[in-house]
Parts: sequence; structure tokens; C-alpha cells
Amino acid sequence: MTRTRPRLRRLAAAMLVGTGLFSAGLAPTHAAEIVVNDATGRDVTVTDARRIVAIGGSVTEILYALGLDARVIAVDTTSIHPPSALKDKPNVGYMRQLSPEGILAMSPSLVLALDGSGPPEALTVLRAAKVPFVQVPDRFTPAGILDKIRLVAAAGEPSRGECLASAVAQELAAVAQQPRPAGRPPRVLFVLSFVNERAMVAGRDTAADGIIRMAGAENAMADLAGYKPVGDEAIIAAKPDVVLMMERPGQAFTADAVLSRPAFAMTPAGATKAFVSMNGQYLLGFGPRTALAVRDLAERLAAFGDTAAKPQRVADTMAARHDAALEACLK
Repeated sequence: MTRTRPRLRRLAAAMLVGTGLFSAGLAPTHAAEIVVNDATGRDVTVTDARRIVAIGGSVTEILYALGLDARVIAVDTTSIHPPSALKDKPNVGYMRQLSPEGILAMSPSLVLALDGSGPPEALTVLRAAKVPFVQVPDRFTPAGILDKIRLVAAAGEPSRGECLASAVAQELAAVAQQPRPAGRPPRVLFVLSFVNERAMVAGRDTAADGIIRMAGAENAMADLAGYKPVGDEAIIAAKPDVVLMMERPGQAFTADAVLSRPAFAMTPAGATKAFVSMNGQYLLGFGPRTALAVRDLAERLAAFGDTAAKPQRVADTMAARHDAALEACLK
């Protein structure tokens, strides 16, 4: 692998430190080549980012926010924002059921796949291929979002990536400082789905847990790890104040359909009909729009509180500022 001379390499490193890219695990080589330390700890050399297969909704969303949509040659089924992604680009399938042959048939020069993609045997094939394969970290914290943006931006627009990361950081900080209703934080039960009439709920170390905490609430199933099916006794014992679900194409759960189930009806959420449903990618994507999703969720949760002090509706103003900030980063 060709590398720069030591002095030039130190200069390049200093420039990257100035833009914050080292926090994303990047090391400079020469002008057209970078080394990315991905979610698995692998060093992946990227020399050409002109034909990108984007796997994972937030990866695609970040690439589009960076103005790199012309370089994206294919996406996966979770890439629903912006809507033009799935409409205009070939679809390589669901991120957890990938076919390496289908991906490599697109002749990509780079594959960016969100951590959690699979199955494992497909990833083994992709890592062994000559095409650079980068697994993008997916941590459910504000810092994790910023690292994700910077890593994806290394595909060709690091300066825009730093601009976007800075704008998103300011939005996340502003949301975190918003006043919350007084009193005990609401206990929120996130239900992913129902499997054989058992609720699949979110415990800790999940995107649902992360967004609930960022919205100033408490995960009612924090004693569990990951997504787990639970019985009626666990639902009742969790005593959720609000039930949260995500909206999916062709699958909509209504408050009555969920809260009328016997176990849910015996919870505080069932008694007050406290149910929130939000777009899944918007709610759990942990990408450029997450600050808006946090604010939206916090407002909806506050609407079920017993305090008269409700947060002021500012989501629309935030959305306008968000769009303006993204536009400014493209100039």
C-alpha cells in the first residue's frame, strides 16, 4: 500500500484532527486513500467511493444529507428516507438477510453496511471480497450518531461530514436542555411486535432504549437486554405509563388493538389509554433527524402527564432550522 512521506503524513493527520475525523477511526494514507477502522475493529482501505452500496437506513440518510446520493448505486429495504432512495435506486434486500452475490453484482467500489447487518455468513463473503466492506458503528447515543456521520462522510466529503456533525450536535444539545415536565419520568414500554400473542419488547442496549432515555423517560423493561418476548405477567409487573410502538408499511397497531389486550389493560398505560406510534426509521434510525425525533417523542409523552406544564410545541421550528443547516453544509 502506497503511503505518504512521514512529514506529509503528519500534516495530513493534523488536518484530520482539526476536522475531528480521528474520532471516527480514520487514518490518512495518500490523497485518494484512507484507512477506516470499522465497527468490528478492522482496518479497511478505501481508495474509490464513486459506487457505494448503502445498507442501513441511517447510512443512506447520511449519504443523502451529505449530497452523495449520485454515488449511491443501491440501497437496502430499510433505506426509506428520503423516499427517493428506494424509488430511484436498486434494492439489495433487507439488511439482516443480505445476499452477497446480489450486492457484488452491482459492481460497487465500496459497501457501507450498518452494524447489525447479516446474516453472518453473508458478511464473511463480503469481507473476503476485493471490494472494501465497512461496517458502520450503530451506538444509540448522541456521540454514537456523530461518530456514524463522520465515518460515513469519509466516503468522500469529510468537510461536509464535520459540518453535518456539528449541526446535529447543536440540535441534540438543544433538545437535551429543553425543560421536561416535573415529577417522575414516565415509564415507557416499547413493543416491537407480537409473536404468538407474546409482546416482543425492548430492553437495554437497543435503539428503543436509547431514544426513550434521550426523551427524558424511563425504559419499563430496562432489566432485560436486547429485544425479548415476554408474557402477560411481565407486562403487568413493568407498570408502563405509556406504550410506544413504531409504524411500519402495511402494519399499523392502534391504541385500542394494543391496550385492550388483558395484560396491557391492567397497566397504567391501559387505564389512561396512553399509546404512541411513530415512524420506525424516524424514531430508531439514530441519524441526522434524531434530535427532531427526540423532541417529538418527548412532546407526545408529556401529553399523557398529570402536570399542567406542557412543553411548547417547537418541532416545526426545529425542522425548518434542521433543513436550513443541512442545506448550508452542502454549499
